[in-house]
Amino acid sequence: MFGGLHAKLADLFVTRNDRPNDAERAQATFRLGAATLFTIVMLSVFSSRGDTAFTTTQVVLSFSSYILVSALVLLWIVKRPGENLLRRAISMVSDYIAVGGIMTFGGAVLLPAYAPLLWVTVGYGLRFGSRYLIASTCMALASILVTAYCNPFWRENPYVTITLILTTVLVPAYAYSLLERVYAAFNAAREANVAKSRFLAQASHDLRQPIHAISLFTACLRDTGLDREQKQMVENIDRSLQSVSRLFRSLLDISTLDSGKVTPFFEPVALKDLFEDIVRQNSEAAQWAGVELRMVPTRAYVTIDAALITTILQNVVSNALKYAPGRPVLIGCRRRHGGLAIEVYDRGNGIAAHHLAKVFDEFYQVRERGDRDVDGVGLGLPIVKRLTQLMGLSAFLRSVPGRGTTVVIEGLRIASQTAAAKPKSEGPRPAIDGLRVLLVEDDEDVLLATATLLRKWGCVVDPQLSIPDEVSACDLIVTDFDLGAQVTGTECIKRVRNRLGHAVPAIVMTGHDENRVRDDLGDPEIAILAKPIRPAELRSIMTTEKLKIDRLAKERAGSR
Repeated sequence: MFGGLHAKLADLFVTRNDRPNDAERAQATFRLGAATLFTIVMLSVFSSRGDTAFTTTQVVLSFSSYILVSALVLLWIVKRPGENLLRRAISMVSDYIAVGGIMTFGGAVLLPAYAPLLWVTVGYGLRFGSRYLIASTCMALASILVTAYCNPFWRENPYVTITLILTTVLVPAYAYSLLERVYAAFNAAREANVAKSRFLAQASHDLRQPIHAISLFTACLRDTGLDREQKQMVENIDRSLQSVSRLFRSLLDISTLDSGKVTPFFEPVALKDLFEDIVRQNSEAAQWAGVELRMVPTRAYVTIDAALITTILQNVVSNALKYAPGRPVLIGCRRRHGGLAIEVYDRGNGIAAHHLAKVFDEFYQVRERGDRDVDGVGLGLPIVKRLTQLMGLSAFLRSVPGRGTTVVIEGLRIASQTAAAKPKSEGPRPAIDGLRVLLVEDDEDVLLATATLLRKWGCVVDPQLSIPDEVSACDLIVTDFDLGAQVTGTECIKRVRNRLGHAVPAIVMTGHDENRVRDDLGDPEIAILAKPIRPAELRSIMTTEKLKIDRLAKERAGSR
């Protein structure tokens, strides 16, 4: 797909805006090694010949200066990464002085030094773009003209000079035309990739709405006194909805990653809490698949983005439930290479060796002749790979046919427990009976479904299709993020809080990337739920908010 093409082109042709520091650092490292090699070659040539303008001492001094400049440039790049025009200018000038000096004072025996000159010239264009190719070509021509003026051999052989000048013009000119075509194709691929990402994001967001409503109506239907057969039908509907929900989550995740707007937020996280959340969130799906989903208890804390690592594990566990039904699945961690690695084991049929190199490719699915159909589009492990790379981690897979598969996420940094410890609430979790909820949702079906479900849970609901002009007292705001007319849940929460005069707890439901919504809200205390929302997940968050409300009420009463 276009995402893969985009990545390959970015690796081959680095422009000013695409990882310039990687290219510059690689060039500086090579320059330092080449300078040392040239020094050795020049010393051997000059020591064996007596007809050159340089002495051995002059060669040592000249190339020692070049080595020193090369080392300083490399250190500059390491200490201050990023694009720096002055640094590149210094590098280019030093390169052409060094190679030009070899050609000028080396005599006929070092005429082959023209090859590195041409290599350096084309290399600048490939690394940094067409403008640098033009500048390097001008410097190369200047070096040839100086050499032709100072070197007796070149003066005596003008056709050699003319040939090298023509080569210096024609080869970069041809490279320039190729670069322009490649960049045009690269930009077209990037634009197509962005358009594809926008389409996937919009399509998945729009389709989430009706599926979200169906999920809530199904939860309402389950509590209406159905007989055994009817309950089984509702269970089947819910199971199908969960499969579709996972598909949309994958589409949204991949489109968000393609947009380049995902930025990790690292914080200390207790792996025990993380594993417990994964087991709890997948308990129903594990029951449907006949899987015993277990975790190995751990006291370890790691510094990680909690939301992104949860997405990673959700994808890995979802794959295990799909491809190893009826078999146990285990989540645990172990120390590896000075850090921690999370491992997810299953005892499924395993993956044949010829599939292993491709399982992290987008839209690739492991299929053998006669395999049963499995829902999904082959995005789970590609999302895992891209998210792990984004956080500086690595992911790999071990599998033995007939014995099972292990997915390993390694490179997690161990965090101190004291810095990571968070106070936990004690006592029984309160019911949400009587909780006054202001529900704001611009989709009538979703509004009706959510209000019906909340009322079945005992809540007092004030449903609104937009931000109300008159706000009644409420304990909790539940709002969609996109409310139409360029109004979002952020404005809704601010207006309600301003009118009521205090920070009313809030829950935001959205089909967008959680990090984007979090940045827009600007309040880490506001809970965010991704559509289609599982009713159990919504109720759990509401119960947590009710606990906070009750605690604050007790504190206010005590202060009086």
